[in-house]
Formats: sequence, C-alpha cells, structure tokens
Amino acid sequence: MDLPQAAIGGSNTRPYLFQQRQPGHPIRQLDLPSERATMSRFLKLADSQRAHITSLRLAIVLLALVAVGLGIGWYRAPKDMTIHVPPDLRSGSTRLWWDVPPQSVYTFGLYIFQQMNRWPVDGEQDYQANITRLNSYITPACQQYLQSDFELRRSSGELRKRVRGVYEIPGRGYGDSPEIRTVTNSIDDWTITLDITADEYYGGQLVKRALARYPLHVVRMDVDPETNPFGMAWDCYSGSPQRIEGNVETPVPQSKGVFK
Repeated sequence: MDLPQAAIGGSNTRPYLFQQRQPGHPIRQLDLPSERATMSRFLKLADSQRAHITSLRLAIVLLALVAVGLGIGWYRAPKDMTIHVPPDLRSGSTRLWWDVPPQSVYTFGLYIFQQMNRWPVDGEQDYQANITRLNSYITPACQQYLQSDFELRRSSGELRKRVRGVYEIPGRGYGDSPEIRTVTNSIDDWTITLDITADEYYGGQLVKRALARYPLHVVRMDVDPETNPFGMAWDCYSGSPQRIEGNVETPVPQSKGVFK
C-alpha cells in the first residue's frame, strides 16, 4: 500500500502538515521561541491598555456624575440674597449678610401686626382672611394661637360687622426710644415693643379705642424667599399686652439747626 508523500519522513524531509513555513509568511513568526515571547509581551501590553481604557471610562463617568450634581446644586441655589441696610442715607454702611438691623426688625413687626389687625369691612371675615394671607410671615405656633383667638372672639361676638385698625402712638415710635423698641436676644431672636392705638367701629361709629403696649416676638425664618423675602416671622407675643392708661399727648416739635 502506497503512503502519501506527506506521511513519508526522512532526514531531509518533513511532513507537509508540519513543514516549516516559508520566510515572510505572516504566521511564521509564531513558530520561533523569541517571536512567541514578543507576541506574549504584546498581548500583555494590549491587556494593560484595555484595563487603562476601562479605568479612564470609569473616571469619565464619575466626573460626569459629579458635574451633574454640581449643576443641580447650582440650579437650586437661591438667585437672590436679602441684605438688610439701615434706612440712613447720610453715610455708607458695611453689613454682614446675616445681620438684621434693629430698625428692620421693628419695621417688619409693626407692618405684620398692622396687617393682621386691619379689618376693613367685617372682622368675622377679615380676621380669618388675614391669618390665611399672612401665614408665610408668622410661625406655625403663632398661627395656631391666632386661630384660637379668632374662634374665641367670634364666639363672644367681638368680630361681626367690626371694622378695626391699629397705628403707632405718636411720639412712641422707634426713633423716640430705639434702645427699648428692639431688644436683640440672639442673632435669630428679637423682642420688639409696640405702643399701639387700636380703634374699632361698628356701624360707622367708634365703639372702642384702646391704647396698649404689645411685646412682639420676632424670629429669623428664612425658609421660603419666594413667599417671605424678609426672612423673618412673627412669633406672636413674648409677654402679655399691657394697657396704657391716660391720654397720650402728641409731642411738640422742637426747632433744630443753627437758628433754633
């Protein structure tokens, strides 16, 4: 039986299937030990490059997440910041951004107190509407107190068809005695003293005029600048209101200047 020539071995003859490839053949380099070592180093280098590329991709993803987080924080940051400046235009003023001047606290307390006690048509309707309308400027505890006061006054008949307004007693404003009008308890807590005249009308007739001193409690509450740009809230009273007895005289204006 004749064997194929490829299966016949000899000293100078190698099987065709295992015959050394011709020089220049692209796969011939794998047949040599030195070339196999070079190929192994190439594969290791390729693996390390792939690992490095993977780590770079992870770093890019991490940086993208950080950038998105910073963008969200920047978007949610307040666009406006309220700076309280004393109402004195004769000279400049340098203020800490968190500092609230006593004048601003007093003005805020007086304004909210007047608005809460302004009943232009019917106290039974206006008082409740004021509590709802001014809820961004009062603390939750004060809102509950005012709601209880409304229920008590309504049940006793003190609100129906009543028209009410309050105003400062002339000569007893902040400029007359600033040291007692606003007391700073802390950087977030103040007590202001209002000397108020309260007038109530029924059927167009004045039925009540009361002069009283109200110790108002004001706190910092910068939680919603959109609805409360002042950054403060009325926390009702730090003590019981006191009636001012007797008539209050209007102070006589004094002449000032070089020709007084």
